Amino acid sequence: MENRDCRIMDEEKEYYSLTKKVWNISAPIYDLVVIPFSRVRDKVVNFTNARNGSRILDVATGTGKQAFAFAKKGHDVTGIDLSEAMLRVADKKNKYGNVRFEIADATNLPFEDESFDVSCVSFALHDMPLTIREKALKEMVRVTRLKGTIVIVDYALPKNKISRFLIYHFVKLYEAEYYSKFIKSDLQALLRKTGIKIKEELLVLLGAGRILEGTKMDDDWYDSQK
Repeated sequence: MENRDCRIMDEEKEYYSLTKKVWNISAPIYDLVVIPFSRVRDKVVNFTNARNGSRILDVATGTGKQAFAFAKKGHDVTGIDLSEAMLRVADKKNKYGNVRFEIADATNLPFEDESFDVSCVSFALHDMPLTIREKALKEMVRVTRLKGTIVIVDYALPKNKISRFLIYHFVKLYEAEYYSKFIKSDLQALLRKTGIKIKEELLVLLGAGRILEGTKMDDDWYDSQK
């Protein structure tokens, strides 16, 4: 058990160190890299179908693309990220009075319980080791109001075997080592474990991505999933 705990601690330490270095280097060109995901941003907003003026948390916001997509619909948006470099880019592009950005760790969010109507994380979970991923989801659940909406946007694989093979090996070429573990993991089981009930799923990017809309459930439902 002690060896396992040490291994987890080392993995998490490596994750934080590598993440800050990578995003600091890639921040100036990040928007060019993620152009293929641009059309997904508005789909996420439409799929979420949040009430007018909802308070929205965008976790791992990066340069703010998803946060801006929510802001265009009139929502009150807070975007958080670990990378100062990424948030500097987001701040420069911010032309909305209803968006603010701040540095924060997704595993230790600086917000009170049930502060948001919607919490969203877009194309970030696959970059995290499992322990970090679970902690981040639990924090998203904590800061979302009961029966509020939690949106997960990330990689998936199509049902067609040939397409699965091609997309998996293509994405693996440019994604970090955690991608393989993420894509083979049972994400829906992890969401249930953290107190999120999946309501709907939408495949995007020809099946290479998916949007999951979930609801924060009460303790009785959470206990029944254990």
